[in-house]
Amino acid sequence: QVQLVESGGGLVQPGASLRVSCAASGFTLSDYAIGWFRQAPGKEREGVLCISSGDGRIYYITYYSGSVKGRFTVSRDNAKNTVYLQMNSLKPEDTAVYYCAAVFDRTVCDGIDPNDYDIWGQGTQVTVSS
Repeated sequence: QVQLVESGGGLVQPGASLRVSCAASGFTLSDYAIGWFRQAPGKEREGVLCISSGDGRIYYITYYSGSVKGRFTVSRDNAKNTVYLQMNSLKPEDTAVYYCAAVFDRTVCDGIDPNDYDIWGQGTQVTVSS
């Protein structure tokens, strides 16, 4: 079964770090670009970061207008078929459901239309609050 499963969300205090995982099954993750998206209550989904297929270059998603630069990064473990979103210096405004999504064979991923991603995970809740 082809699927992505996120895990690792939770409740953290402002300034803390958290790593969420996106594990793939039924396909080889490195053949796909993986995008990380988030949706806060009452807001539209927004793209944050992506990691390309193949050599795994990291991009901030072009249309993202937020402030995760320098705080969030993405990595991939091919042996575990898993992508990670590392979030540091978390702020209350980072509170959202975080989703990963996959699209086949994109060596540049910053400008991909979200509708082109064809495999989505179920999401994991990240809450930043004191």
